[in-house]
Amino acid sequence: MRTARFTLDPAFTVGEVNPRLFGSFVEHLGRCVYTGIFEPTHPTADEQGIRQDVLDLVRELGVTTIRYPGGNFVSGYKWEDSVGPAGDRPRRLDLAWRSTESNRFGLSEYIAFLKKLGPQAEPMMAINLGTRGVAEALELQEYANHPSGTTLSEQRITHGDKDPFGIRVWCLGNEMDGPWQTGHKTAEEYGRIAAETARAMRQIDAGVELVACGSSSQAMPTFAEWESTVLQETYDLVDYISLHAYYQPTDGDLDSFIASAVDMESFIENVVATADHVGARLKSKKKINLSFDEWNVWYTSDWEEQAKNADPADWPEAPRLLEDNYSVMDAVVFGSLLIALLRHADRVTVACLAQLVNVIAPIMTEPGGPAWRQTTFFPFAQASKHGRGQVLDVRVDSPTHETQKHGEADLLHATAVRGEDGSVTVFAVNRSRTESLPLEVGLNGLDLTSVVEHSALADTDPDARNTLADPERVAPHEVEGTTLQDGTLTAVLEPLSWNMIRIS
Repeated sequence: MRTARFTLDPAFTVGEVNPRLFGSFVEHLGRCVYTGIFEPTHPTADEQGIRQDVLDLVRELGVTTIRYPGGNFVSGYKWEDSVGPAGDRPRRLDLAWRSTESNRFGLSEYIAFLKKLGPQAEPMMAINLGTRGVAEALELQEYANHPSGTTLSEQRITHGDKDPFGIRVWCLGNEMDGPWQTGHKTAEEYGRIAAETARAMRQIDAGVELVACGSSSQAMPTFAEWESTVLQETYDLVDYISLHAYYQPTDGDLDSFIASAVDMESFIENVVATADHVGARLKSKKKINLSFDEWNVWYTSDWEEQAKNADPADWPEAPRLLEDNYSVMDAVVFGSLLIALLRHADRVTVACLAQLVNVIAPIMTEPGGPAWRQTTFFPFAQASKHGRGQVLDVRVDSPTHETQKHGEADLLHATAVRGEDGSVTVFAVNRSRTESLPLEVGLNGLDLTSVVEHSALADTDPDARNTLADPERVAPHEVEGTTLQDGTLTAVLEPLSWNMIRIS
């Protein structure tokens, strides 16, 4: 196969990686919370019911900002249900996922979980603008963030949380463009309530960071028009517009699935163009950044089949929902989506992998049993650890192949990040399912002399997975033969592989 090439030069950069790019998402959905994060009877559980085996894996994964409590769940959420003594909290029907919510894990437990993870774990709270509005948002903000001296802040203190939660980032609703959403609104309706909520929240704290709902996917019939209308109302009041995208193979079209990041990059660039157009129309110098606060590989067709066959009279508590078991191929696509986010780090400054545990997640658990890493765990952990710094501009000269959905797509998808110490990490995916891809990277103006590591996630069986029975079947392996000589990095990327090459 023809060699793929690109050149790195510190004079040509995309932007600094915001640590929030490595965020995740915890929703009251299936077993994400209950028997995922929170299982008081588990052998590893601490005094607050948090599974220590899960906590260790989340730290290893390297997540930062964690969005909560939804997701579709938030559009029926009453925040008051989730505070106070756990035994006194009401049980509610959750329309979003047709489940019963016990509220045993609530706002205080969420904040406590983040504190256990460490200072890098930052809250990102979603507000119910589906069935509720401005008043309830202000009450939640006061309860969570006001130090003391008011009814709601004193209530928080009475509940055992003397210190305010310090929530800086707030999502103004969730997927309000979606007809599936409880309280679904038109763009005009949503734009008005988002603007009024944002304006009121800023009266309490001018420094809050606010995320307006963008489109639930680029395929939505209202895409771009929705963003334009919403931002016309909210442009000077919010900091981010959200994007959500999930990918799965359809009709056996694996090559299009492997090239899913082509769609993700297009989505990002189209939202940037739309937001900047609104800014120009308003004659504003402000730039709206992007919060890609839901992204992943998700076999939505499996969920739709499960939902269709569900008993309409059954409202189970913490059922097994959306527990996709990811293959090597899924992990390579996942890694390519990470590359897409890094390649747009100048405008994508928040991103949340959906979700964290059990539900389309990199971490799986068994009630009363072990926790283990899915295949998608590894690209995220490597990118979070080594993808910090300045993203370099990567423009590939690559062999291509034809895909049904995306047309001609490069077989090489890559980015590179320069750390504070001057070292560079290249993240690269070979999209060919059958052939290795030779790679040459020219290094201009970079004082680099050696290959520290070339790690790859690939397998002769692209359907290989980590399971309860075999939790360590798939893991990254070291690649031999990668060299750096006379300013040129030379490597061979295995077929259908995610690669991390560190040079110093």
